Amino acid sequence: MSTKIEPKILKGFRDFLPVKEIERKRIISILEKKFESFGFVPIDTPVLEYTEVLLGKGGGETDKQVYRFEDKGGRDVSMRFDLTVPFARYMAKNRPDLPLPFKRYHINKVWRGENTQRGRYREFMQCDFDIVGIDSASADFEILMMMRDSMRALNVENVTIHFSHRGIFNRLLEKLGIAENSVEILRIVDKLTKIGEGEVVRQLKDLTSEENAREIVEFIKPAASSVETLNKMERAAGGPDEDTERLRIIFQYIKENEMEDSFKLDPSITRGLDYYTGIVYETFLNELPNIGSVCSGGRYNNLASLYTKEELPGVGASIGLDRLIAALEELGRSSEKKSFTDLLILALDDQLFGYYHKLSTAFRKEGINCEVFHVKKKINAQFKFAEAKSIPFALVCGEDEFAKGTVNLKDLKKRKNWEGLTISEALEILKPLL
Repeated sequence: MSTKIEPKILKGFRDFLPVKEIERKRIISILEKKFESFGFVPIDTPVLEYTEVLLGKGGGETDKQVYRFEDKGGRDVSMRFDLTVPFARYMAKNRPDLPLPFKRYHINKVWRGENTQRGRYREFMQCDFDIVGIDSASADFEILMMMRDSMRALNVENVTIHFSHRGIFNRLLEKLGIAENSVEILRIVDKLTKIGEGEVVRQLKDLTSEENAREIVEFIKPAASSVETLNKMERAAGGPDEDTERLRIIFQYIKENEMEDSFKLDPSITRGLDYYTGIVYETFLNELPNIGSVCSGGRYNNLASLYTKEELPGVGASIGLDRLIAALEELGRSSEKKSFTDLLILALDDQLFGYYHKLSTAFRKEGINCEVFHVKKKINAQFKFAEAKSIPFALVCGEDEFAKGTVNLKDLKKRKNWEGLTISEALEILKPLL
């Protein structure tokens, strides 16, 4: 007797039942429409990249999390851990075929061998959108607008986008004479909400003096308003410069578009990866602050320089779809659809299956998702099937209805019936209800 294989799944990986996958596709569809309304176009890149290409600018924590192995050709390869680094390689390789500025979005899976927690897995979806080929406050602001508009399109309006500028923080580190430790310092500061101020100070003291650690912690504390915060940051970094001027311009755009309630200047936002060079941002749900950022990113003007001599400044953001979906579920704003079917044609007569399929084709041509129940069973069993898939309507056509050229329509939720309908009459009833 053969031994059965246990149908187990690796830790941090998941199957998706229809109700979950339908919700994910619903969210992706909404986001794609929003991105395209801003003029962004879709791209894709390979799951596997040469490790030297993928990790050329990762370092530290990224190296530890990447899925890396030797393929059958003896090549050192890795699975993409985000969509930004492969995009930099993509731009360098395909630049002659792309108009600048190039606006892309990319929604696909990435892999990181990290500890799992609520809303965080080892295989997960990312949703990136970027503008490459231009360094301007307008491009920075458009990404901020898309972040805000994307959340609103998903019926998540109570959000605050925290943003800052890496250039100002880097100037502070240069002033303190500790710029050579910027990567480590940035990653410590990036953990502020997770480990708290006291632990941040302790870890910073291990890299530099206690005085410097205290000054960094004081710098990352916001003031009473964003304008006051910017003035405070500017003084600490040594005065006005291009970085503070960029933020002042973005403040102006935010005000002109009446979006002040959605944005907050927060100098503790640094982003852990060291390829960011300008504005950086993270998006928090005010109703679920502990779930963390659901959309993050920033400006990365030097990333593509690893692969090309041409300057390709970029700015973009990434939505963590799995974390966002977990948040929507907790807030009670996710869909509970179990199928896409609008209408189920019940099987009442073995001789009519050809006709049932003809009917289904007629309804599909009118934009109504329709399926046929494939075997004659008791009517209650077919109703239970419709209920299990959350199908709202059923079509009844037995021997008598077929002879008369009519059908009966049932609203399964409201338990309402329409009898003796022509196909045209059934369509007239269904379309407004759907």
